[in-house]
Amino acid sequence: MRRRERKGDPEGWPASVHPVLQQIYAARGALTPVQVEHRLARMLSPQTLGGMPQAVELLARAIRDDWSILIAGDYDCDGATGTAVAVRGLRLLGAKRVNYAIPNRFAHGYGLSPAFVASLQPTPQLIVTVDNGVASVAGVAAAKARGIKVIVTDHHLPGAQLPACDAMVNPNLLGDPFPSKMLAGVGVMFYLLLALRAKLHEQGAFADAKPDLSSLLDLVALGTVADLVPLDFNNRVLVEAGLQRMRSGRACAGITALVEVGKRSMATLCSSDLGFIVGPRLNAAGRLEDMRLGVECLLTDDVAQAQRHAGQLDAINRERRDLQASMVAEAEQMVAGMTDIDAIGVALYEPSWHAGVVGLVASKLKDRLHRPVIAFAPASEDDTDHLRGSARSIAGFHIRDALAAVDARQPGLIERFGGHAMAAGLSLKACDYPRFAAAFDAIARELIDAERLQAVLYTDGELPPGAASLDLARQLRQAGPWGQAFPEPLFDNLFECAGWKVMGERHLRLQLRDARDGALHDAVMFNAYQGQPPPPRFRAAYELTINDWQGRETPRLLLRHIEPA
Repeated sequence: MRRRERKGDPEGWPASVHPVLQQIYAARGALTPVQVEHRLARMLSPQTLGGMPQAVELLARAIRDDWSILIAGDYDCDGATGTAVAVRGLRLLGAKRVNYAIPNRFAHGYGLSPAFVASLQPTPQLIVTVDNGVASVAGVAAAKARGIKVIVTDHHLPGAQLPACDAMVNPNLLGDPFPSKMLAGVGVMFYLLLALRAKLHEQGAFADAKPDLSSLLDLVALGTVADLVPLDFNNRVLVEAGLQRMRSGRACAGITALVEVGKRSMATLCSSDLGFIVGPRLNAAGRLEDMRLGVECLLTDDVAQAQRHAGQLDAINRERRDLQASMVAEAEQMVAGMTDIDAIGVALYEPSWHAGVVGLVASKLKDRLHRPVIAFAPASEDDTDHLRGSARSIAGFHIRDALAAVDARQPGLIERFGGHAMAAGLSLKACDYPRFAAAFDAIARELIDAERLQAVLYTDGELPPGAASLDLARQLRQAGPWGQAFPEPLFDNLFECAGWKVMGERHLRLQLRDARDGALHDAVMFNAYQGQPPPPRFRAAYELTINDWQGRETPRLLLRHIEPA
């Protein structure tokens, strides 16, 4: 464990803000209250996002001339929420013929592929992509050949060649002036709608008040958190605004139903609930079946219909969990006893694996091995000659750039790839898998220092004696929003185990005694019981949370890691 370093001294905080919370903010670079004032008025202007004038002009024309508009989404949570934002938002702004389509992971591949374009019937006049398209050179060309105009909205990193679309909005294009590069796909679409509303207002489109696009912020918050983009200030503004809508009972019917089926309280919802409860239920549809079910859940205003969709998504997610557990167990057998001599960049392939779940396998193995992992499965049941891989990386190793390096050294080995610094996807021929695995490991060995292969857990240090109070726990829950690059507060202290018992089959409930002053604390640790009692004395990394069992709130420590002392 290592302690996070403060990036300065807190200044100007009111006395009501707990000193511990002030120190937590300081460790994340927020030294004054204004740096955590997540008001919508402080959101970056849409006008600073590149490509906006061309996209807005074309969309305004499409609405004015009643074109048929097709939203081409993606099969993950960011893509689903972005699709729902696009459909709902364009309808609010006056578009009458808006539909959507989501590519089938197994039939069409990722994004606006030629196969996906060929499947579109009837032919739309305008395609607007969400959370994809920057790499769709062939797909955009196929759409243009059919006479379809194309607007690409995306946030993924561009490749060497951009598609010949009519307009593109992506903060990560080279030279784009937008100050934040961290927008999720759903955030890019929301920004496009804001700019479009301003343009239509200039043209006198709204006789009365402008349409309220803030009604879409619950969807924006969900997609932003679930896509694991860094929560810089601008993203925190978007997420906090969405959470406030949810907590006040103004979420769309689909999100409300998903929160209910996940057994969470809307009144106390936090960003981690979006990431670990709501997001996976939406993602499961895209992984195993058809993401249209997820999008329909987010589009319906009928409460009963939303509840039915949420129930189906919950059942699919349970199936996904079972399949994931089986695949992870097989992957762990593959790497049992692995050393640095075997692989630094780890590639795994099993012909029986499901292509929709390999990303989760890669994530689990990356956490266990603390090295970049790519897991592969056959592209589909009918196409075992091609593989689809999903990659997850560690800090300091840009996985998309690593794939680009492999591609540059061995042209044609990778058929297609794209992604971010920490996650990417690719496809290749099954017969080329051994050659790719060796090439990927070679790149990893060149670029990763040995010290980066050691997992480090950063904490905010010890909680002072007496600080683990309900008041601080409430302030921590209401603060944030916490997430990528603005992590949940994590403390570490030395404890003695005063008592423990097993909950269910794998979880521990403990009573801990602070080694400094003897104070007793209730604690839990999930998936920790392996048939042995916890150490009698240990240092624990933990979150300070609230146990609200039977409506009574008490502070509780949620243990994330323990080391015998």
